[in-house]
Amino acid sequence: QVPLVESGGGSVQTGGSLSLSCTASDSTYNSFCVGWYRQAPGKEREAVAVLTGVGRKLYADSVKDRFTVSKDDSKNTLFLQMNSLKVEDTAMYYCATVTGACTTTHGQFRPWGQGTQVTVSS
Repeated sequence: QVPLVESGGGSVQTGGSLSLSCTASDSTYNSFCVGWYRQAPGKEREAVAVLTGVGRKLYADSVKDRFTVSKDDSKNTLFLQMNSLKVEDTAMYYCATVTGACTTTHGQFRPWGQGTQVTVSS
């Protein structure tokens, strides 16, 4: 099992903020294209953010202007800052390496770990 540290999930009320982070081992971390996706019970998996190797950031329309993806390659760490959270943001969030196209719509997301739960209540 590849060592991984995930943190930042939790419960928050509508309008609140959470910051997620994932730190991976050298063998797992890929700085070329990384991202986040989420999975809610009974819903399809949704890619929410992608960060390319040259720093371009792409977001799903559902989180645009509310979420910010960033990374620290020197620490093999990926971040997701989530603001103005809504009930519909409730899901398990996964950090991932993205293969194929480096986009939220056509990329293939390969998770690093077991995910972290985000719950937003009204």
